[in-house]
Parts: sequence; C-alpha cells; structure tokens
Amino acid sequence: MKILALVKHVPDATGDREFADDGTVDREGADGLLSELDEYAVEQSLQIRENSDDDVEIVALTVGPDDAADAIKKALQMGADAGIHINDEAIHGSDALATSKILAAAVQKAGADLVVCGMASTDGNMGVVPAMLAERLGWPAATFGHTVSLEGQSVTIKRDGDTAAQTVQANLPAVVSVTDQSGEARYPSMKGVIAAKKKPVDEWTLDDLGVDTAGIGLEGAATKVTDTTPRPPKQAGTIVTDEDGSGANALVEFLSTNKFI
Repeated sequence: MKILALVKHVPDATGDREFADDGTVDREGADGLLSELDEYAVEQSLQIRENSDDDVEIVALTVGPDDAADAIKKALQMGADAGIHINDEAIHGSDALATSKILAAAVQKAGADLVVCGMASTDGNMGVVPAMLAERLGWPAATFGHTVSLEGQSVTIKRDGDTAAQTVQANLPAVVSVTDQSGEARYPSMKGVIAAKKKPVDEWTLDDLGVDTAGIGLEGAATKVTDTTPRPPKQAGTIVTDEDGSGANALVEFLSTNKFI
C-alpha cells in the first residue's frame, strides 16, 4: 500500500508575514517550516503503517519553490519513506483550484491507495484542497477527521460536529484530511534525522506531470489578492490606577465603554 501525505512549506506564523508586490505571500522574506496542520497528516500516515500488517510506503508530496523541500525533509525525519517535490516557476501564484489540479496529476503519476492531508494550511486557511483533489481524482473524500483507521480496503474517520459526532467510511482509493485533534505529531529522533539524509526525493515539473498550464500560476488564477493593508502597530494599553479606591469604577467604565461587558 502507498500513502501520499501532502505537506506544505509555509511562513512561520510567529514571525512577521507580508505580501509581495504581486499580491502573493512574501515567502523569501520570512522563515518557513512544515505547516503544523500537515504534521498531523504525516503522523496519522505513520500510525496507519504501524498498525497495519501489510507493507505500507509513505511518500511526502509537496508543491512549491526550492525552499519547499524543507517540508519534505521534516516529514522524512518523522518517518516518511520518500518524497516528491513539484517544483516549477510557472506554479507561482497558483490558487487552490490550480493547486488541486497539480496535485491530482502528481497523485496519478505517483500511484497511491490513500492520500492524507491536514485540514488546512496555516498560511491560506482555506481547507478546500482535499475535497477539490478528491473531486478531480474521482475518489471519495473523508474530511476533518479526528481519528483515522484503516481496515482492508476501506478507511474510516470520526468527525466531531457542532451538535453530533459522525463516522464516515470510504472505500480505497480515497482522500482523507485530519484535524489538530487527531493526535500530537511526533518529534523527529536523532536516528530519524540521520536516516532522512539517505531517503529518495524526486523532483517533478509540470512537464513531467503532463499538466495543461491553463489556469496555472498568477495570471491564470481564478482568485487573487487585489489589495492589502498592513496590520496596524500595537497601541499602548490603558493603565487604571487605584490610589483612592476608585480603580474598580474606572475599570468597569473602561470595559463598558469598549463593550467588553
């Protein structure tokens, strides 16, 4: 069995993030890392392998520029067996529709029984690519699972809704997305870091995938950022003193005026 774990290299959310002049995220001006939500996809893939009696190969698949290879590197250190990096300048500025198109071609070329994704990326936070990918492949999608189990030729997830819990089962091949409640992702061990250096990583272009470039890249994107406004700097807070016992009244007045209470 082959599992493709989709991983994305994103700007570190703890740092300053900005947009480039063309409206895309400025990835060169920020430190990047494997999207935290995709770590859960890698972890669930590893757990499926550990709980399976069959031979399971886990391949980390990413789309992005040169730095995106670091996302694959982290997945390999966690325990994935190999990586695939879709790297092509024509991809720059692609939206979710184009990304799902590229990923679908890569999944078909790589061959897979199961695709496991994070619920969303921490830079875009759209959460639509897993369903789009499944639609393009003609596969069932089981999304937003907090538990994942595999038995025979079917995968089962449990999903918590606002009013009830749902159990969703799909026949393989299928696309699954998991939430941050699916289990803490493991930290790479020293053995895993060393072993990752010897694991194979293939680099493919759009030509290798045979993807029609219509709708790919910034010019072909169906959705674009047309304007951005920098986040305003933090303002100094209001200090309430209580020298004469009036502090409580001043605090209540502040909370009430700002409609905090």
